[in-house]
Amino acid sequence: MTAQIAPQTADGWAMLHQFYALNWSAIKRLASGDLSELVAETVEWLSRHENKSDQGQTNLYHVYGHKGDLLFLHYRKDFDLLAQAELEIERLRIAEYLKPTTSYLSVVELGLYYATINTYEELSEMGLEEGSKEWHEEFKKKIAEHKDAVHSRCYTELPQREYVCFYPMNKRRGEHKNWYALPLEQRGEMMMEHGKLGRKYAGRVQQIISGSIGFDDWEWGVDLHVDFPNVAKELVYEMRFDEGSALYGEFGPFYFGKRLKSEALSDYLNFKIPPSKNSSEE
Repeated sequence: MTAQIAPQTADGWAMLHQFYALNWSAIKRLASGDLSELVAETVEWLSRHENKSDQGQTNLYHVYGHKGDLLFLHYRKDFDLLAQAELEIERLRIAEYLKPTTSYLSVVELGLYYATINTYEELSEMGLEEGSKEWHEEFKKKIAEHKDAVHSRCYTELPQREYVCFYPMNKRRGEHKNWYALPLEQRGEMMMEHGKLGRKYAGRVQQIISGSIGFDDWEWGVDLHVDFPNVAKELVYEMRFDEGSALYGEFGPFYFGKRLKSEALSDYLNFKIPPSKNSSEE
């Protein structure tokens, strides 16, 4: 098996992170009635989209620090529906007080490393010549079965946890450390160990990986949904010692946000942050 084999992926929701700065000075100058109308319109839109449907879902977050004030996190069935979500936000009155700070476009992605390896081995055992018409047909059929098996995970509900940690990342392509030059089996082994570490946090973290090659400036996006902020820190810190991350991981800026449900938006725009369930794990 050659080093250049690309592992197959199972793709799901089209995904868009929209980060905005909010013009708080202008919000303060709004008359009470105008602010109420702005809030009511925004709440109505958000309440229609914050529960999962077959078309997708949107969560809203307060973003900590100077990187933005609000994050609209969209899952949609396709890219046209993502564009529609962008335009619908632009039509809202609140858009007059929003200034984009950054965004990130991707698709929910599950890597099929071992499914790819096993399929190559199965086709070899069947005596099919790699690259032949029969080989391609059988490969496509078997990979489709693996994709069907994980379909529901590719279209999962947007996690409803209290906080989200988002960051983009790449796999290194350096002169001496090049992820893409490694044999598929070696890459698969490192990803398996990476996955084992992540599963230690089952029940405490919901991790969504999205692929962005060809869509944005980094190769993947990572969303860690947690109920307690320090859990995200703990997971990211421990993963830095994982071989795949230590030798081949390159990380972009980190963004941390607190969930704002539609019913909390009125208080938020009146400068009141909604209370958290707990500040730390017991």
